[in-house]
Amino acid sequence: MAKRRCTHAGSWYSAHGATLSKELDTWLDQVPDNIQDVGKVPQPSARAIIAPHAGYAYSGPAAAWAYKSLDVSKAKRVFLLGPSHHFYLPDCALSQCTQYNTPLGDLLVDTQTVAELHKTGKFGKMSKSVDEDEHSLEMHLPYIFKVLFKHFPPNELPPLVPILVGNTNPAKEREYGDILAPYLEDESNIFIVSSDFCHWGLRFNYTYYLPATNSAPSEGINLRSRDKPTRPTIHDSIERIDRLAINAIESGSHDTFINNLQGTGNTVCGRHPIGIVMCALENLKRALKLNSLTTDFKFIRYERSSLCMVVSDSSVSYASAFARVECEDVAAQFEDDIGAQQQVSEGGENRTSTVGQAS
Repeated sequence: MAKRRCTHAGSWYSAHGATLSKELDTWLDQVPDNIQDVGKVPQPSARAIIAPHAGYAYSGPAAAWAYKSLDVSKAKRVFLLGPSHHFYLPDCALSQCTQYNTPLGDLLVDTQTVAELHKTGKFGKMSKSVDEDEHSLEMHLPYIFKVLFKHFPPNELPPLVPILVGNTNPAKEREYGDILAPYLEDESNIFIVSSDFCHWGLRFNYTYYLPATNSAPSEGINLRSRDKPTRPTIHDSIERIDRLAINAIESGSHDTFINNLQGTGNTVCGRHPIGIVMCALENLKRALKLNSLTTDFKFIRYERSSLCMVVSDSSVSYASAFARVECEDVAAQFEDDIGAQQQVSEGGENRTSTVGQAS
């Protein structure tokens, strides 16, 4: 039984279980029970979230907003999608481990679902070393354990389906979205997307700057060391760049998100897993499988590691969002279908023909 060690514990977050648990509780308690323009959290059927994956000293409080919004009441498994930072990957890879360790306790991997996905022929396998080197998945494990532990007995925690997402192109993201759409449709599945937002500064090789609040996203300039912009400030420009990406994600259109990234070059490290889940949602919309309570991702928190004033400064942005995913009631649809069939039998051949065309 291969267990993935929590290799970033003790550096990126506390390796002491009691300390870590208290920190997570503190950050979750700091999130209001009623969020402005949202209402009470967790929202029913909020089964998909986007949350950051930096060291907890930087992004732990921001991630709490997403996890406080997550509805795990019907969860049977948790899909966790994160970007590959250190290992080049043109597609997606699945874990070969059967357990993921955290300082709070172990989380099992849903090996049956992993095997199902692997049979599609579209997923590779990540080695244990690649798995343990990557932080984008690990940084979510303590929060996942915490929220599941509040709702399920210790020996009945829903298992994980970890997916490492590589440098996928838009067509690949649509393909993976189609594969994952049936799982997203299932109300017993949770989807967690791991992503930070803008990585700004010379050390990230990204110094894009929008010189005016009314400038188009593609009308920015790349600042050089000697540049000293003040109106707007660099950090105001960074926020606008991020808000444009956030608005694109909230639109629910994968194409809009891709176009935004092409315009600004925003260094959203989880852009590919975000794109895949957006495509899965679009797939369900096209199939008319979602009811009116479903929402696209709604962002509820935005923070940065620091506020950049000069070009030599740097910052990373953190944003949290949730999406409500509710599918049409299968039982109700079944009753409607039976009613339609009864009407057909009572109405003769003409009505049969009309129903056939409508279907």
